[in-house]
Amino acid sequence: MCGITGFLNRGPQGLTEGCLRQMNACLAHRGPDADGFFYDGRVGLGHRRLSVIDLSAAANQPMQSHDGRYLIIYNGEVYNFQEIQRELSLTTHTTSDTEVILEAYVRLGPAFVQRLNGMFAIVIYDRQTGTLELFRDRMGVKPIYYYCDANFFAFASELKSLVAVPEIRRQLTLDHAAVAQFLHLGYVPRPRSIYAQIRKMDSGAQLSVTATSLLEAPYWRLADQLTSTPLADEPAAKAQLKELLTSSVRYRMIADVPFGTFLSGGIDSSLVTAIAQQLSPTPVRTFSIGFESARHNEAEYAAAVAQHLGTEHHRFTVTEREAQASIADLAAIYDEPFADSSAVPTLMVAKLARAHVTMTLSGDGGDELFLGYGSYQWARRLARPGAQLLRQPARVALQSLGNNRARRVAQLLDERGHAGARSHLFSQEQYLFSGAEVSRLLRAHPAPASFALPETWPLPAGRHLNAAEQQALFDLTYYLQDDLLVKVDRATMRHSLEARVPLLDYRLVQFALNLAPSLKMHPEGAKYLLKQVLYDYVPAALFDRPKQGFSIPLGAWLRGPLRYLLDEYTSEAAVRRAGLVEYEPVRQLRQRFEQGEDYLYNRLWLLVVLHQWAATHEVVG
Repeated sequence: MCGITGFLNRGPQGLTEGCLRQMNACLAHRGPDADGFFYDGRVGLGHRRLSVIDLSAAANQPMQSHDGRYLIIYNGEVYNFQEIQRELSLTTHTTSDTEVILEAYVRLGPAFVQRLNGMFAIVIYDRQTGTLELFRDRMGVKPIYYYCDANFFAFASELKSLVAVPEIRRQLTLDHAAVAQFLHLGYVPRPRSIYAQIRKMDSGAQLSVTATSLLEAPYWRLADQLTSTPLADEPAAKAQLKELLTSSVRYRMIADVPFGTFLSGGIDSSLVTAIAQQLSPTPVRTFSIGFESARHNEAEYAAAVAQHLGTEHHRFTVTEREAQASIADLAAIYDEPFADSSAVPTLMVAKLARAHVTMTLSGDGGDELFLGYGSYQWARRLARPGAQLLRQPARVALQSLGNNRARRVAQLLDERGHAGARSHLFSQEQYLFSGAEVSRLLRAHPAPASFALPETWPLPAGRHLNAAEQQALFDLTYYLQDDLLVKVDRATMRHSLEARVPLLDYRLVQFALNLAPSLKMHPEGAKYLLKQVLYDYVPAALFDRPKQGFSIPLGAWLRGPLRYLLDEYTSEAAVRRAGLVEYEPVRQLRQRFEQGEDYLYNRLWLLVVLHQWAATHEVVG
């Protein structure tokens, strides 16, 4: 795991070696073990290394190909590098995956990426043609941001590395559509960033850059993995799923450093941990975190799973004061507005785990792949015959009841004026601003269609996706990649900890996309088939409880110890200074919250995060 950055000069006013070193220094937390540079006047490549496979200096980067023509810098891990080496009969001088990746590119050209199973952001420089080739992994686990103008193309693992360059910073302006998307979704989805001039490279994509051209094209797309006939045979499906899970976890245990797992006590992390424990010759280190608030504390469940499996368990209880202290760092860590409050416990468990291990496995992806979220139940309900006719009468009736739950459901049912049904359902399940609310809130009053995301995908002949599957595909495309994986990447790398995601092995993704929905959303409960595999390792009784997210008691804190954030960042002075939203709807929102409409807390949190970011980065609308 590492941080990468660099540039290709395209005009007379290009970037210098000094700029490269400045950019690389911004990523020191991603790779404390070594740094490396290449600069030839035309191209600069910078690398920060967190050593996980082949700890020797010979595996440092930038690394040159055997023939001297190509250079590589690379962030991530390719787990099947040993098979690739054998299949291509590659001779290597190190035991690192980096050398295998580079020599596979020399042998196969850009098609090499189809052989890779892993999480990666790869940059290869062809010194002969002056071309940069960038590759991002299929599910977008590892990030790449880029900036391009007539003078240079620049890229980095994090936004801060680009913003630090004066030649870039002077050109940056706010992307108002990104602000609208943030208020609606809680994050900024690719390809946008919060700056109009900086883009996020797409997942499963290749980006080719020369002095005169820039071309981004997909080599793998989620929707293309759908087949005409889903698998409905339960015994066959369970056997195949168990085999894929075991293979994926085994791959992700390859390391030359101590590793562990994040164990929340939920379905996904427990399954990953159970398989890792079965495969490991020694007890796996497991890490869980709990809060003093009982409603947000799953540490007891995690401890019970760990005890059953026999792991070396590390349980941490965090005080409110400790958690709140990390909130001030969010704007600097995430570089753009990012409202997922579970970033706070993720940051804390990463810090605590790093004291024991260098790499962890996480359980991200299970809900999206196996229909675990409550929003998928809502999608099914709203797709039933006659539901559309009843939406408006039901909305009016619920609104008149006056209690918080009824009002929240009434807003979920209200799609009037919204550009996308999937994004609307997501935003209301998350207690965020609807598209119509965003339009009223923003000073420019954009129509929802102006910041809507694509919500439909081509399907193979004969394949139909039900409403829950369509909602899940939306989440896999946007929420998982641009929120959850960003959260984990920044939180873990902030503490120089590598996180691997076994459930997002592309083979597992392909399998889950083509699994009959009846084996996911079953009368016995959501994530049915995944649970059947889990229960081969851990008793079902340990999971006989309602689903609980990895969260903090944000609503209660905004009424109590975090009230100062509302005072500071939703005040008239702060709102008018930033110039991003109208003040009157902000005032009304806070008034409603203080008068008892508790479900509005996440909307206020969005405004706090937006204005905290604007103040930290000295940005005005």
